[in-house]
Amino acid sequence: MHGSDRPRPDVSIILPCAGVGSRFGAPYPKELHCLAPGVTVLDRSLETAVELAGSGLTVRVVVVFRPHKLDTVRYLARYAGIFQLVFVYQDESFAPALDGAIRSALPMTTGPVALMLPDIVVSGAGSAGVLLTALQRTAAAGWAAVAVEERDPETLRQMGALTVAERDGAVTVEAAAEKPADPTGYNACWGIVTVTEEQAHRLPDVVRKETASPLTGAVALMVERIVNYNTAAG
Repeated sequence: MHGSDRPRPDVSIILPCAGVGSRFGAPYPKELHCLAPGVTVLDRSLETAVELAGSGLTVRVVVVFRPHKLDTVRYLARYAGIFQLVFVYQDESFAPALDGAIRSALPMTTGPVALMLPDIVVSGAGSAGVLLTALQRTAAAGWAAVAVEERDPETLRQMGALTVAERDGAVTVEAAAEKPADPTGYNACWGIVTVTEEQAHRLPDVVRKETASPLTGAVALMVERIVNYNTAAG
């Protein structure tokens, strides 16, 4: 099949893998940490995306990396038959942090966009089919967040914190902040964010501390468990 014959993606996923992982403290990328024989954190992180591709959608995964992450690039070869894989070097003219990785990936996205982090694993009750549901809800609401209830202040300081509330049978994000110094009032954190193609240019603002988050007003899809594998201990 010629490149021009490849089907247009139904959805694009941004997978930022360019970080140094200094808190992880291991001589290998944190996303390649082994959780079970033949299963890494990255495999668990991508389970919802694999499920999405299994539903019949064409899924493009835009992987943002730097030269020190070539082991991750090689590992992702096993997903070549499942996703359209696109690899992009993080543009050093952008901010070196996560928002710069997102900006590097956006030109390669088509259709609605999901932001997934390679060290975040969504699991448990509510996680089956949650990415497809999030995308369906995004079409009407503009934004959606896969989230978990969280009250621990230290955890909220290390995550994308949310204030969520249920009204008329739907859970909505009332406030959002990236790693807030003061987590008072926040009761949840997100693991995946989805956005329409028209609003995708605002995705970097989700992870900026100094910018009002576009997640306010988003639909929140609650799951049982979201684990952030920031340390080798998980």
